[in-house]
Amino acid sequence: MKDLGGLMKQAQQMQQKLADAQARLAETVVDGTSGGGMVKVTLKGTGELAGVEMDESLLAPGEGEVLSDLIVAAHADAKRKLDAAQADLMREAAGPLAGMGIPGLKF
Repeated sequence: MKDLGGLMKQAQQMQQKLADAQARLAETVVDGTSGGGMVKVTLKGTGELAGVEMDESLLAPGEGEVLSDLIVAAHADAKRKLDAAQADLMREAAGPLAGMGIPGLKF
């Protein structure tokens, strides 16, 4: 029974590490850019869009389609960075259990 008690303690520690990682992820902010920095999108760790910045030259008449494409590309860049940050935090929190294929643990 000693082993079961130790296993339960490890499970509780891992659960706390995962909760801490999720809290850190919620505080994470990432930027994605496109058009050589002409458009910048900021995402919060929750996936919420926090800001959009763009070069004023993109506001000229006839640039609407280009601007739309650049915003979508900047968002995709930020989302990739956010996904990578999430995977890193979860991998760190899971420690030796990372990569064991445990349901619910995504890395």
